[in-house]
Amino acid sequence: MTLQSKADRLEGRAVADQCDILCTGEVRASTTSPVKHLKRELGEGPFALVALFVTPTIDFHTVVAEAAALFPDTDVLACTTAGEIGTTGYEEGLVVAIGFPSDGFVTKSLMIEDISALDMQATIDRVTLERIALRDRTPDLDDSFAFLVVDGLSLSEDTLAATIAPALRDFPIFGGSAGDGTSFAQTFVALNGKVASNAAILTLARSRFQTRVFSLNHLVPGDTQMVVTGADPARRIVKEINAEPAAREYARLVGKDPDQLDRFTFASHPVVVRIGDTHHVRAIQQVNEHGELVFFSAIDEGMVLTVASQENLSTHLQDKLSDLGHAQKPANIIGCDCILRRIEAEQTQQTRQISDVLSANHVTGFSTYGEQIGPLHVNHTMSGVAFYHPAPHDKAGTPCR
Repeated sequence: MTLQSKADRLEGRAVADQCDILCTGEVRASTTSPVKHLKRELGEGPFALVALFVTPTIDFHTVVAEAAALFPDTDVLACTTAGEIGTTGYEEGLVVAIGFPSDGFVTKSLMIEDISALDMQATIDRVTLERIALRDRTPDLDDSFAFLVVDGLSLSEDTLAATIAPALRDFPIFGGSAGDGTSFAQTFVALNGKVASNAAILTLARSRFQTRVFSLNHLVPGDTQMVVTGADPARRIVKEINAEPAAREYARLVGKDPDQLDRFTFASHPVVVRIGDTHHVRAIQQVNEHGELVFFSAIDEGMVLTVASQENLSTHLQDKLSDLGHAQKPANIIGCDCILRRIEAEQTQQTRQISDVLSANHVTGFSTYGEQIGPLHVNHTMSGVAFYHPAPHDKAGTPCR
């Protein structure tokens, strides 16, 4: 891939922005009144929804309060990040905004609180009623999707995704878990000025534009397997693998020193579990003080884990995003990209290449502590939604070239 300067990429992006479906903006965390600047970048609107992906290096509550004041008639969702995806790809220290223009979208956002003690039936009923009401209000709109942002330290994403996905029916769902850089200390979500932890924001959307929800990963299951023989599922902790201390046995199987396991090791030696005909990552977050492995997603005794190898990250990403444009290239893509992919890009010195791919394909979003796709909470993936202009024969409009 030919690498471009930041100025060249910004110039190319500016030209393409004339064809964007979404409105996007970004500001540095050091900017005074950051949302005021973002509002200027987004334009006049009006907007059905504004989404904010907020670096943990800025006071989240202040940003949320400013957004509620400046967008009083618009739903504003927000979450903290493990990094941002902006105009030039991977970034840190930004507040990134996405505006959904009202002439193309109708949305409904709801906060789901206390998700660690989720009332499943009440949640299903609530989501079902909101889905039906939104569909009844928009009979002239054909495309639907759902976007979920979740507290990334709630340990409840698996249950939440599995609960709400069936209630959404023909609203395909994607999303990401709010992050806190690499600190894993505290994550937040917010809706219309209300900040919460142990909570999620679900947005149901109807659009006059074609949309396509997707998930991608570049991992290939290998031959090395391990069995979880001791676990604390509620805390996503694996105590034993193959009846041996978990961290020590994992290190042996991947050929590493157990005293030197770190996030780079976990990113370069991921483990996957087979669900049906597909393998999904069960990513390791860290080793705790007891030599146990703490995971990003659901784990249980008896689970068989397989060590996976990796295709080239930047080449795979370019190929998969190109596949999204087989008929026409997406005008915009929202991406929820696992922090482990960013760590792998750094470790393999591909950060610049990945950023170029993200920028060239108009991806805006954030790095996550996990991703949602359908009823699953997964890791080491990118989930998202692509937006397309109407086909040339459609009276609703003509696509940009």
